[in-house]
Amino acid sequence: MTTAINTTQSKWRILWVIPPLVIGIVVLMMMAKSKQSPQQAEQKEIARAVRVITVPSVTLTPQATGYGTVQPAQIWTAVAQVAGRIIEMHPKLRDGEIIPANTLLFRIDPVDYELSLAQAKAELAELEVRKKNTQALLSIEQRSLTLAQREHKRLKKLVKQGTLSQSQVDEAERATLNVRTAVQNLKNTLALIPSQRLLLQAKQSQTERNLARTRITAPFNLRVANLAMETDQYVSKGQTLFSGDFVDQVEVIAQVSMSALRHLLLDRPDPLTTASQVSEHLSEFIAFKPVLRMDMDNHMAQWQARFVRFDDRIDSQTRTIGVVVAVDDPLAQVKPGLRPPLSKGMFVQVLLQGHVQPERIVLPRSAIRAGKVYIMDAQQRLQTRKVSVLFNQGFLSVIENGIHAGETIVVSDLIPAVDGMLLQAQVDEQLQQQLQRAASGDEL
Repeated sequence: MTTAINTTQSKWRILWVIPPLVIGIVVLMMMAKSKQSPQQAEQKEIARAVRVITVPSVTLTPQATGYGTVQPAQIWTAVAQVAGRIIEMHPKLRDGEIIPANTLLFRIDPVDYELSLAQAKAELAELEVRKKNTQALLSIEQRSLTLAQREHKRLKKLVKQGTLSQSQVDEAERATLNVRTAVQNLKNTLALIPSQRLLLQAKQSQTERNLARTRITAPFNLRVANLAMETDQYVSKGQTLFSGDFVDQVEVIAQVSMSALRHLLLDRPDPLTTASQVSEHLSEFIAFKPVLRMDMDNHMAQWQARFVRFDDRIDSQTRTIGVVVAVDDPLAQVKPGLRPPLSKGMFVQVLLQGHVQPERIVLPRSAIRAGKVYIMDAQQRLQTRKVSVLFNQGFLSVIENGIHAGETIVVSDLIPAVDGMLLQAQVDEQLQQQLQRAASGDEL
């Protein structure tokens, strides 16, 4: 009985649990139906901040640079043309000294050459005396010949008359022949005198030249180098004594790449095709405006130069050609502390400038990536475009086609760069001005 009552109570307990569960499920279902879905936030596109410049159309000054060492335009080597003892030297004949043109540099003992000259003059005078004596003897012998011929004719008549023997006629004829031989010998002697005179005159001239060569003067304003002589030293003919560097003009052979020279000549007219044209008009055709520059730490010294010629060969390893430029009167251009004298061996930069080229499109080289540029369109979105580069100059590139003046170029690095992405532009005024200065030749 008790067991039945407990079973009944357990069933009622289970039944009392079910209603609350059902009510909870119903409430949850009602809450789920009445709950509003969450509002999705509207996603806004983020713009990438970039630096930009406006594509300029500039007046371009083509430039090319090379490097070389300063050397004298002329180097004179003092070589002893006669042998002898050095008896006099200029007091400033020392390495590094500058000596004006036509200054007596040194003298070789002239005594031996003065004696040779006196001997040559005496031989010429002797020849003139011998000529006069020979002429006088010839006159006498010619008279003797005339008399001998008359005597010979007279004796021949006597032989025909039978009053004289033939042997006497033969003796007279022999005497006539002897006189005629003497006359001919004298004539031969006189005929040789002009050639003997020329020989003695040449000897005299040579002696005079040798005497003049004992005095050595400066052929131009020069700086002494490599002195190898002193007073009382005996020098041999052909011995090198010192060298003199021309100080009124210096040259620099700058090694410039062929590609750099190419864009300096793009606007030239028809080329020079003959040797005479090249010889006469090369400087006008090239029309380079070279400038020598040397870095002096916080100052750049400059010298205006002029184009002279091209070197005779191209370096096969570096593919460069020597461009020879000259600076006239470099000593007059010295400015203490600002522009030192151009001395032999000084290493300088040579800047070559060509004809001005108007309306050129230029960009920074860094803005061109694998032949393409980033453009910001009117909607401030990115576009990628291919461009053709005519040539590069320093940090800028000259554009042949693919872009126009006035367009906006992105100069920042974009990673990743996706066409159509939104951009926030900031104009790089400093780069824009630097581009203008580089194009005009104010800086490389």
